Amino acid sequence: MSQPMSPTMSPRRDVARLIGDEARNFIVFFIFFFFSLSPRRCDRPRSPPPCTHRLPETSARDGRGGARRDRMDYRGVRLKLRAWQADGRESMPSRRNATRTIWTVGALAALAFVFYQLFACDNSVRSGFVSSKESVLMDPNTNQLYTYGRESPFIFIGGMPRSGTTLIRAMLDAHPEVRCGEETRVVPRILQMHNHWMKSAKEKIRLEEAGLNDEVLNAAISAFILEVMVKHGEPAQRLCNKDPFTLKSGTYLMSLFPNAKFLFMIRDGRATVHSIISRKVTITGFNLNDYRQCMEKWNAAVETMYDQCRQLGSHRCLPVYYEQLVLHPKAQMKRILEFLEIPWNDSVLHHEEHINKPGGVSLSKVERSSDQVIKPINIEALTKWVGKFPKDVVDDMPKIAPMLSRLGYDPYSNPPKYGDPDTVVALNTNEISEHAAEWQLKVEQLISSKRNGSSSRR
Repeated sequence: MSQPMSPTMSPRRDVARLIGDEARNFIVFFIFFFFSLSPRRCDRPRSPPPCTHRLPETSARDGRGGARRDRMDYRGVRLKLRAWQADGRESMPSRRNATRTIWTVGALAALAFVFYQLFACDNSVRSGFVSSKESVLMDPNTNQLYTYGRESPFIFIGGMPRSGTTLIRAMLDAHPEVRCGEETRVVPRILQMHNHWMKSAKEKIRLEEAGLNDEVLNAAISAFILEVMVKHGEPAQRLCNKDPFTLKSGTYLMSLFPNAKFLFMIRDGRATVHSIISRKVTITGFNLNDYRQCMEKWNAAVETMYDQCRQLGSHRCLPVYYEQLVLHPKAQMKRILEFLEIPWNDSVLHHEEHINKPGGVSLSKVERSSDQVIKPINIEALTKWVGKFPKDVVDDMPKIAPMLSRLGYDPYSNPPKYGDPDTVVALNTNEISEHAAEWQLKVEQLISSKRNGSSSRR
């Protein structure tokens, strides 16, 4: 025999409760409102006025004349009474019809309201939630309102830190229809907490005992992420989040935001690890004094994100190779924008022209990549890692990081052949190399202006 479903696990009971509350409030309002419009006592036909006519007293001296006067007085009273009754019969039907019309219209409005609430809530129940939170933001320049919800087509950029996630988000930020913004750092942490809760059987039981089932947690986490994404920058038609480790929870994010799409940034693990160590990027679990250990950590993290991307499917997750992005930016950006269903705009190829400008690319002074993305697309960093790894690590590379081969990199090539750059990329690289001092000064000025708050925030 089946057990009755508990209220906390029955969305339809929540719907019924919601509809009951809304209907009750509406009916109370309806009663007060239409009673105020209904005919009042003072508007109805009045009761016959009390007879205040005092008949003259008769005496023996009046004789027949006194009796005649009495009959005339009674006849006047009867005529007044008949006139009052006729007036009441003429006015009552119209008043009754008006009252009936008012109550009929009100009843129909109440039924329409209840059915509307039922239909709207039923749709929410089909998606697994009673109601979906929305967040609204106004563009201060155009006064246009933007509404975002769980059904919005958000963009999530993931991958290992130092793998080109900042570059791709800056290129997208240069597009007039997209806003990514700086790393939030809180989104991957709440996803990590949820992952910990789900892996721990004891913790999951504790949450369920406290009434925090999957439905409650999913609603709370999605509302938190939505609010962070919407409110940490200016509005745009498409919003994206660039927190590299979010892709570790790609399938879960997909369940929260079913129309989202993901970009998986991939870079040669040797270049990524060398950049992490040389620039002293702190990542939990990474020993910045040990190349071998860092390569092992890179392999594990990338394998997790690679598997998540595969589970999401090619229609939801697009792998983007950093090397191909900087070698052939136009071809790669056309591929990316087509995947995201965003119209082409040449501004994505000139992100450096939109740094810290209104509607452009907002940079953080604390992000390690800010001093690099202010430059035009170049290939300076492609092979900086060559010759930096200990010999024993180079010899054991295929065993230490098997994901290199799985992603298409040759673990034995030092340096590898990534390809030839487009002409414009080669010119950019030469220009940066020849004017290194000027670019360094520009880096310092931009970071300083960001620190002092003199630059306009997007």
